[in-house]
Amino acid sequence: MKIAVICANGKEGRQIVKEGLERGLNITAVVRGENRSVATQAIQKDLFDLTASDLKEFDVVIDAFGAWTPETLPLHSTSLKHLCDLVSGKNTRLLVVGGAGSLYINSEHTAQVMDAPDFPDVFKPVAINMGKALTYLRTRTDVRWTYISPAGNFQADGVKTGKYMWGGEELLLNSNGESVISYADYASAMIDEAVNGNHIRQRISVVSE
Repeated sequence: MKIAVICANGKEGRQIVKEGLERGLNITAVVRGENRSVATQAIQKDLFDLTASDLKEFDVVIDAFGAWTPETLPLHSTSLKHLCDLVSGKNTRLLVVGGAGSLYINSEHTAQVMDAPDFPDVFKPVAINMGKALTYLRTRTDVRWTYISPAGNFQADGVKTGKYMWGGEELLLNSNGESVISYADYASAMIDEAVNGNHIRQRISVVSE
């Protein structure tokens, strides 16, 4: 299996590359500048400059793109559209590092995490734009995509426990009543999905046990 990790220099991208290589998978880092991941194979190219030819040899493409400033937030949608167009109609699977803000907090699926009164205002613009990207992704029936939302508390420096639970469209709590996962455990879940491919054209979620 050949896997490309786009934006492999980011914090989650580096974790995914590391996890994949530790399992003996063939991982290529896709980076805009110098490769700072542990991958020895790299494509040095801006995401928007990638072509279908660049990705044609990969079984799975993992999109770890993230944007945080007001002027770059719309890139969540435009970057995803670009990647979808590159793998349209092909067997290549597109796995997306998603957000938790668009997870539902009721069984009717009428209220999302970002709608809650205690959701921090500072994170709302990111959550809204990542939610728009997911809405767009759902229209792409020509792409074998999977969108993986982390738990509400996504911990960059959290430890790797190796234990997690899959969820669906709703915010999932663990046995301690918490919605939390480390970047390392999320990377494990991402690589598991890359290998197994159990959730084609679905949004799923993951939480530490």
